[in-house]
Amino acid sequence: MMANLSIYDPFSTRLNTRLHRLFDQFGLTSPTLLDQDETLNIKLDVSEDDQNYVVHADLPGVKKDDIRVSVDGSQVTISAEVKHEKEEKKDKNVIHCERYEGKVFRSFTLDSKIDEAKAEAKFTDGVLQLTLPKQAGSISSKQLTVQ
Repeated sequence: MMANLSIYDPFSTRLNTRLHRLFDQFGLTSPTLLDQDETLNIKLDVSEDDQNYVVHADLPGVKKDDIRVSVDGSQVTISAEVKHEKEEKKDKNVIHCERYEGKVFRSFTLDSKIDEAKAEAKFTDGVLQLTLPKQAGSISSKQLTVQ
């Protein structure tokens, strides 16, 4: 006989509800971390060859002008702002809304430093493609001798 397993989720609906009530009680806005959903994360694919890293990041619903990419050595940060035009019509009531509006970001570190002067970014059909050339002479990893 197999036992039923349950997964403990510290941000479960029950806890969310209690924390939202607590914040509402003091007239504060609940932290967005509690509402965070898988769809809010920037999904990435990172590949590499001898000369470059290639990053594909899904940013659906984002305009090109609302995307920021920064490179500092081997650290890459992608941030974007999702905006929805608010259309108010007197004869319509919103029943359910799941579309996210706000800022998202993702930061990660690569093994080699990036040649920032040669880095390129293209945005097509909701996908950001970064071509990040590895800096000449940078070592991707170093093997240490155990003494």
